[in-house]
Amino acid sequence: MQEIIYLCLFAFLAGFIDSVVGGGGLIQLPALFVFLPGVPVASIFGTGKLASIAGTTSAMVRYVRSVKINYLAILPAAGAAFVFSFLGARAVAHIDANLLKPLIFVLLVLVAVYTFIRKDFGSLHAPRLTPAKETLYGIGLGMAIGFYDGFFGPGTGSFLIFIFIGLYGFNFLAASAAAKVVNVATNLSALLYFGYKGFIIYEVAIPMAISSVIGSQLGTRTALKRGTGFVRVLFLVVVSGIICKFAYDTYGTGGSDFSKLAASVQSWFGHKG
Repeated sequence: MQEIIYLCLFAFLAGFIDSVVGGGGLIQLPALFVFLPGVPVASIFGTGKLASIAGTTSAMVRYVRSVKINYLAILPAAGAAFVFSFLGARAVAHIDANLLKPLIFVLLVLVAVYTFIRKDFGSLHAPRLTPAKETLYGIGLGMAIGFYDGFFGPGTGSFLIFIFIGLYGFNFLAASAAAKVVNVATNLSALLYFGYKGFIIYEVAIPMAISSVIGSQLGTRTALKRGTGFVRVLFLVVVSGIICKFAYDTYGTGGSDFSKLAASVQSWFGHKG
């Protein structure tokens, strides 16, 4: 019972952060491994996905009501992400996820530096793509980010926000709203798989899902009230935190949680495949 209370607190915090700028998985997933020792990695993922999708969907609904979303650009990305998230998860059995860490680390550093230097980055909403390009780029974006989220995952929300701003010309609020639509698709794809296989601990996942929704609602309300400036600052804080985590996991001497996680996932999918 005490473990569930702690997990709900982490789910609340993850829901708050994720609803604004992504990165909630870096809070929630380690907590699940800490407070559910000995639970199979597949059940950890399935339980976490149910909690995550509840908060992400809640945030998406609130954003949809308050922020104008360009569905022509977003829905193709979400559809492609749904398919390629599943393919990415299956690819874990054949590729070492740790090989991606140095590349992801460099990309995140570049994202943080560029956002910090460009003070006006994401401050104005000025879409710059034609409808045809929005659809085409959306499919390409969904394929890439969906595969990455299913394969590895950390930083997906932050990457989506950066791309929607840099490539599409959205501001931070519109980009965050668009990212939630795509994130729901990637989470749903994985959740359907884990649910079908019976890898969800519902007595843990449901309280966490409720906590995630509460945190998500608070985070979304705060973002809408404070505007793009607040989202930009929180974006930089979260990306910096992800960078520190990746730096420690990749180059630190204390061992890597993500390394152990990737090895466990690789072993599990290899066994299932």
